[in-house]
Parts: sequence; structure tokens; C-alpha cells
Amino acid sequence: MDLIKVAEQAFEVENNLPKFGAGDTVTVNYKIKEGSKERIQAFRGVVIQVKGSGTNKTFTVRKMSGNIGVERIFPMTSPFIDSIDINKRGSVRRARIFYQRERTGKKARIKEKRF
Repeated sequence: MDLIKVAEQAFEVENNLPKFGAGDTVTVNYKIKEGSKERIQAFRGVVIQVKGSGTNKTFTVRKMSGNIGVERIFPMTSPFIDSIDINKRGSVRRARIFYQRERTGKKARIKEKRF
């Protein structure tokens, strides 16, 4: 078991991503390759969940595109993530806010965390 942890630490990619959690509004700048060209696409939405640990850690971001909800799962250790900007810190009581999927309009708002 210790051998697996040693191997994970040896291949661990250093990422300097900010600390964020469920309820936070973030902009994920993601590198996309199209043929020989490479561009950066921004995906802005609310973090629904942060899941896993170590190299398997992922986070799900949900945004509304028109009237349709779009969710995207990003691996934390992905080399395609250029940067993550935190736009708002949300105040939620749960680690996984799947109830946001059923909410629309004013009911879908998340309070901002007070410091």
C-alpha cells in the first residue's frame, strides 16, 4: 500500500490552484486543441461538488446556457486547466449541492459568504 502512495507522489503534478468548494462561482480557463492550434476557453459556473483525493480529485461546475443547465467535470490534476479564478464565495451548508439542478430563477441564487 505504501508503494502506491510513493508512486503517486513521484508522478504528482504540482498545481497552484486556489482553494474553493461547493457553492463558489468560478471561471475555469481550459486549453482546447483544434488541429495544430490551441486556444483557451472560459467556463464560468457554480461548483456543485469537489470529489476524490490525491490524483483522482475532481470538481463539477454547473452553468446555465440559455435555459439549459450544463455541467462539466474537471480533474484537478489536468494539464489542460490553465487557471481557475474565483468570482464569488458561496455560503452553502452541504458539500454537494445537487439540489441546485431543480431550482430556477430567484430560488437558484446562492448567498455570498461574509468575511
